Amino acid sequence: MNFSVVAARMLIAALLTAFAGFSGAQQAYPNKPIRFILPYAAGGNTSILARLIGQKLTESWGQQLIVDNRAGGNTIIGTEALTKSPPDGYTILMTTATHTILSPVPYDPIKDFAAVATLTSSEKVLVIHPSLPANNLREFIALAKSRPGELNFSSPGAGGVQHLAGELFNLMAGVKLQHIPYKGGGQAVTDLIGGQVQLSFQNSIAVLGHVRTGKLRALAVSGEARLASLPQVPTFTEAGLPGFGVNTWFGVLAPAGTPKGIIDKLSTEIARILKVPDIKERLAALEMYPFISTPEQFAALMKADMVKYANVIKAANIQLQY
Repeated sequence: MNFSVVAARMLIAALLTAFAGFSGAQQAYPNKPIRFILPYAAGGNTSILARLIGQKLTESWGQQLIVDNRAGGNTIIGTEALTKSPPDGYTILMTTATHTILSPVPYDPIKDFAAVATLTSSEKVLVIHPSLPANNLREFIALAKSRPGELNFSSPGAGGVQHLAGELFNLMAGVKLQHIPYKGGGQAVTDLIGGQVQLSFQNSIAVLGHVRTGKLRALAVSGEARLASLPQVPTFTEAGLPGFGVNTWFGVLAPAGTPKGIIDKLSTEIARILKVPDIKERLAALEMYPFISTPEQFAALMKADMVKYANVIKAANIQLQY
């Protein structure tokens, strides 16, 4: 037999063996516990969400998913830890829309990560103190235009989604609201109820009870549809400000270079979990709603949000410090 033919057959056999080994390794994933980094302190809705997903993945695969709270640096410490982990699918991270806003950071928010899947989405509700003479969004915009720089909006801190929601509102509505940052969402809502600030762009769960009791007045909600929990509150589009799209999403990232087979397996299983009725019910109780996307769609979302928020930061001349 011709030597070149023998060599070619040997090469093909070697490639097939290597591919079979690689395929087997992919199919075997996971064969040990997975670390799920949560760049926030324990407690709150982020921890509840991480543990819900973690519990279901553990049940599905028979491997423990260990939630690792790595708070600090406005999520930077935990997120950087992921970039230093092996790209083998055994260390993943839960992130939020804030990932696309923080700058400067010691990593590239896009290139240093592999998008796995989105988890949930929570819309923003514009709530005002009931002492303000505005019963709908158009009346509020007219009021804000008549009092430039006099109305203050609270947020859990500078540079977050709620802060930039207010700045985007300034740009789109042609008003000048003043930002008052707080160290956490609780005090931001408390001072709004007390009248120390006049408005806020809040997650619905933080203000739902206060709207129902009349302590706060809800004018509009982001998103394409009204919230089931606040059916009387119109969307921004319905209320007269189309295109105001700001929400908080949660998603899962892996280190860049993680094999696509592992990424796809994680993404597919997470999507299946988010469709389970009891998970949907538990999320709805937190005013979170399943947000399912492919890795490619999630990567595109992050890139689009980076551009959107960078434009807001530049146009509003915001100086972010973390």
